[in-house]
Amino acid sequence: MSKNQNLGVMIVGVSGAVASTAVAGIELLKQKTIGTEGLPLAAMPENLTANLPAYENLVFGGWDMSDEDLAAAAVTHNVLTLQQFQAVSEQLEAVKPLPAVCNEAFCHNIEGKNVRVAENHFAAVEAVCNDIRQFKIERDCERVVMINLASTESYIDKNSQTFATLADFEKALGENSNEISPAMIYAYAAISEGAAYGNFTPSVAADIPALVQFAEQRGVPLAGKDGKTGQTMIKTVIAPGLKTRALKVAGWYSTNILGNRDGLALSHPDSLKSKVMTKGSVLDDILGYTVEDHLVDIRYYRPRGDDKEAWDNIDIVGFLGQPMQLKINFLCKDSILAAPLVIEIARLLAYAQRCDESGVQSQLSVFFKLPQLSNEAAEKPEHALHAQEAMLVDWLTKYAAQPTRGKGRSKKAKAASE
Repeated sequence: MSKNQNLGVMIVGVSGAVASTAVAGIELLKQKTIGTEGLPLAAMPENLTANLPAYENLVFGGWDMSDEDLAAAAVTHNVLTLQQFQAVSEQLEAVKPLPAVCNEAFCHNIEGKNVRVAENHFAAVEAVCNDIRQFKIERDCERVVMINLASTESYIDKNSQTFATLADFEKALGENSNEISPAMIYAYAAISEGAAYGNFTPSVAADIPALVQFAEQRGVPLAGKDGKTGQTMIKTVIAPGLKTRALKVAGWYSTNILGNRDGLALSHPDSLKSKVMTKGSVLDDILGYTVEDHLVDIRYYRPRGDDKEAWDNIDIVGFLGQPMQLKINFLCKDSILAAPLVIEIARLLAYAQRCDESGVQSQLSVFFKLPQLSNEAAEKPEHALHAQEAMLVDWLTKYAAQPTRGKGRSKKAKAASE
């Protein structure tokens, strides 16, 4: 993919705070009114990233239960400064959400009238596929990447036979199974259309065996899940340091308050369970032992809006059995941390597809709380931020020496379409 060709980024949840911030950021970059602070790949050596799609060539669209254009949405979310909003309001107005596939059984506390009415799961899949094809034509995109930024869905047990193989999953689609969530429908549609897929949410989507198998067959890269933005990012920096100094973690209490749409969805216990599982899995894997008193708490607190507060109390034991404490208070704008990662994930997924990569892209682990693995039964995720960054750098270094590799479709994808 040439740096001068459009990369379409289609977002599930495009009217949300993270999506509108990402779109505004790219438009401000095009105007050269902001720098590249917060964009991790922009800080890397240019020889490693020179062949990635240019920031300025990203174009956006997607689906949302809200029918507000992104300018109206940005006013609601209140992340941009007035000057920034005025500079890109026209471009934001041009992005209008397509009707969303939804199911009240999976998504709680989020309402909207911009809903896709489909007779069954296969009809919903075809509608999303048509949206992708139309967007690709209208925006003159060589390639499309789908990113899931929708509100967190209810917890799903991935061990169901429904998700074991592609044949099982497609049979369940045909039977309109109530085990299949909207996130899975979007992921299946993306893979069907050859669009790389990134899951920035804790929801179960392309991380089921059936869809990993489908992606490998179609030559489609996958990455996820649950963007590692604030508190967990700090945790994956601090915990390896404590391990290096042999300081035993006796307890780690983490609490969050946030008042945006994501926080509202997480106020329902079924959605909260999905989120806590991705946030809580990190510590034991890094330290190599179970921290019995590791508590993770998330609260919806409306007055904060997008201004999240994450507070950690860490009890540690050092030499002579002496107790010590660390206390961290991270006050941040959730979308200011998340939006740059969404942008970089889209660029890297497109680049991976150009390099004929397919299936799970573990080198993108640095962006996720619970990195997706090709074989979850046999593999163990890497959580330490410095080690995850090294994985990405090694991968970029490998392909930096092969700038002409990949014509945009893998041999598997070509064979599947013939």
